[in-house]
Amino acid sequence: MNNNERYEKGIEKLMEFTTENDEASTHLKIVEHLKDIAPEVGQYIIEFAYGEIYTRGRLTNQQRALVTIASLVTQGTEPQLELHINTGLTAGLTPEEIVESFVQLIPYTGFPRILNALTVAKKVFSQRGVAVKGEEVHS
Repeated sequence: MNNNERYEKGIEKLMEFTTENDEASTHLKIVEHLKDIAPEVGQYIIEFAYGEIYTRGRLTNQQRALVTIASLVTQGTEPQLELHINTGLTAGLTPEEIVESFVQLIPYTGFPRILNALTVAKKVFSQRGVAVKGEEVHS
């Protein structure tokens, strides 16, 4: 497969994760932002990440999004986490699934990273007009 084919395949897959919400962080905005400094990085994201990795058939879009979100939480990379919470919602994850994945990470990553991730999630959920339908906590 040549680079053009990988790029087209990558764009097609990327669009499955891209919202049309103007407030939301998207890969297309990132690619545009990189054009004047490192256009090849945007191209790599589309060709390699989406054209090669995301198009593999073994995981669903939701599973890929959840794995990515969990990895970014553990790394503490809030700007990329914001982007991928958006892609996760677009791929069909619910706010509850995203938050529950954060809770699952507490023993492995610690409260500070989870509190940061929850702050990012609140911002994204607000931008997207979604909310967590929480359960009441009993003491």
